Amino acid sequence: MDKKNCFVQSNFIGPSFIKMASKVSTVGSTARSASYNVILQVSFRILTFLMNGLLLRYTTKEMLGIVNVRLMLLVQTVVFITREAFRKACLSKTTNRNWRQVINLLWCVFPLGVLTALLLSHIWLNYIEQPDKDKVSNYPFAVVAFASSACIELLSEQLWVIGQVFLFLKLKVVIEGAANFARCLVTVFLVIVFPNLGIIAFCWAQLAFSIVIVVFYYTYFLYHLTKNVAKKDETLKEFPLKTVRDFFPRITHSEPFISLPLANLTWSFFKQSFLKKILTEGERFIMTILQVLTFAEQGIYDVINNLGSLAARSVFMPIEESYYTFFAHTLVRGQIAEQQNPDAAKIASEALEMVLKFVVLTGLTILSFGYSYSFLLLDIYGGTLLSSGEGKQSEFDTKLVTGNPSSVLVVKSSQVTTFSTFYKTLNGKF
Repeated sequence: MDKKNCFVQSNFIGPSFIKMASKVSTVGSTARSASYNVILQVSFRILTFLMNGLLLRYTTKEMLGIVNVRLMLLVQTVVFITREAFRKACLSKTTNRNWRQVINLLWCVFPLGVLTALLLSHIWLNYIEQPDKDKVSNYPFAVVAFASSACIELLSEQLWVIGQVFLFLKLKVVIEGAANFARCLVTVFLVIVFPNLGIIAFCWAQLAFSIVIVVFYYTYFLYHLTKNVAKKDETLKEFPLKTVRDFFPRITHSEPFISLPLANLTWSFFKQSFLKKILTEGERFIMTILQVLTFAEQGIYDVINNLGSLAARSVFMPIEESYYTFFAHTLVRGQIAEQQNPDAAKIASEALEMVLKFVVLTGLTILSFGYSYSFLLLDIYGGTLLSSGEGKQSEFDTKLVTGNPSSVLVVKSSQVTTFSTFYKTLNGKF
C-alpha cells in the first residue's frame, strides 16, 4: 500500500488499526490527535479568553454568577449524565461490534437527555432560589433556553463516537473550538451592541453553540459520505455511514434493536458518571443548592477558577480524551492482562508511563510559576474586578483550600479515574 492510501486510512476509517499488525499506525495517529488537540485547544482558548476578558468590562458580577455557574451547571449536568456513559461504552474495544446496534444505542441519548432536562429545569425553576427580577429578568426563559441547548447538542452524539473510533483527526477539536468561538462572539456582540437584552444575550449565544456543533457534524459527514460515494472508495467499505439513513436509528428484524452486553456496559458507566460529576462539579452544586455565596461572589469565583484550571482544560483534558480512545482500541475490555495481546499490552503500558511523566512534569512546572504570577494574571485579565475586593479575597481563599492560587494542580478526578483504570487493566504485569 502506498503512503497516500495509508494516510487516508489512518485519518478517516483506519479499520486495520484494530488489528495489532498496524499498531504503529494507531500509536502515531493517537499521538498526532493528542498534539492537534493541545495545539488547537490552546489556540481557541486564547481567542475565547480574550473575548471573555473583554466581556468582563461590559457585564455585571451577578450576571456572570447566574450564567456561568447556575445555568452552565444545568447544561453540563444534562449533557454529562446522559452521554458520558454511552461514549465510554461505545468507544470500548469489543470482539465484535455491530454498528447498527451501536448507532441505535447512541440515539437513546437524546430522549434520555430530554427527560433529564425537563426534570432539572423543574428543579431549577421551583426548588432553587431565584435571582432578583430587578437585577436579572427573564430567568425562566434562560433556564428553558439553556436546557434546550443541551438537548440540541445531543443530536450529534452518534457522529461524535464514529469520528473518535475511526480517528477523524482534528474534527472534534475544530468543531468544538469553532462552537466555543461562535458562542463568545455572539455574546460579546449582543452584550456590547444590545446591552438591554440582559440574560437573553447569553441564551442566544448558548443556543448558537449547540446549533454550530450539530450543523458542523452533520455537514462534515454528509460531505464525507458524498465524496466517498462519488469516488467509490473500496478502502472505506467498513465505514458504518453509507447513506443518510444510516445517521439515524433503524429497526432490523434479523437482530435486536440494541446489543444487550453493550447496554449493560453502558449502565455500569452510567452509575460511575454520577460520582464523577459530583467530584468534578461538587462546589458548583453546593453554591447552587445551598446558596453559600451570592451571585456576584459566584461570578468572581467562576472567572478565577477558569483561569486557574486553564492548563488542566487545555493540556490535561485533550490528553485524557485522546489516550482514552487509544487504550479503548488497543486493549480488549473484560480480558485480564494474560489474555491481552502481548504487543498491545506492552505498547499500552509504555504509552501510559509516557503520559503520566508528562502530566507530572507539566504540573510541577505550573506549580513553580503559578503561585508567584497568579495575581498579575488576574489583574491583566480582569482588571480591578478580579484583582481587588471579592476577586482578591477569592484568590486568597483558593490558596487556603488548594495550596495553589491558580488551582492548576488540583488533580481532576476524571484524570485520576482514567489513569487508574488503565493501570487496573494492565494488572501490573507490564
